[in-house]
Amino acid sequence: MKLSVMSALIDQQRSALMKYLSGMHKVKRDILEEYAQMWVPYDVPKRTIMTAPGDTERYWYFVTEGIQKAYYQRDEKQHILAFTYPPSFTGIPESFFRQAPSRFFLETLSDSRFLRIPYQDHQDMLAKHHELETLLRKATEWLLEGLLERYYQLMALDIEARFKAFTERSPHLLRLVSQKDLASYLRIDPTNFSKLMNSVKI
Repeated sequence: MKLSVMSALIDQQRSALMKYLSGMHKVKRDILEEYAQMWVPYDVPKRTIMTAPGDTERYWYFVTEGIQKAYYQRDEKQHILAFTYPPSFTGIPESFFRQAPSRFFLETLSDSRFLRIPYQDHQDMLAKHHELETLLRKATEWLLEGLLERYYQLMALDIEARFKAFTERSPHLLRLVSQKDLASYLRIDPTNFSKLMNSVKI
């Protein structure tokens, strides 16, 4: 890739990051630009395990292309916790923020492009700018809200209601992710998931 094209792509990725962050909490433009400059490009082929149990997450990622999944494995079966895709953050949050070994896998489902920031650079920027610390709190609140909604759906809704809620929220994933992975994420037997695909109007 030519240097000028690569530079334009990085600028585009950082602009997307700044737009995403600004949607959570307003930060002064110069601070946001300084923070965005700390994020560097990182490309990963599909079916790559980026983090495995026992690894400590050294980077936090912003997804600009591709789809990833976070999961744990038990009895040779994957239990999928989350899918990530642009524009969003990805990584194993508790491993990154606590700098502790991960209990989970993070794997790319397709060729993926990211911006990423090392843990220490991230901490240094938070210490330097209080506004970024507030931004991180807002991002954590968003994450918590999403997790609580997922727990509610898993515990309170039947399989058809869970399926419908998912298709309303992320219909594009039906084309991009295998039925097996989607069934695991929704805690639905693969056979029942296939029946729902054929019977529920999307």
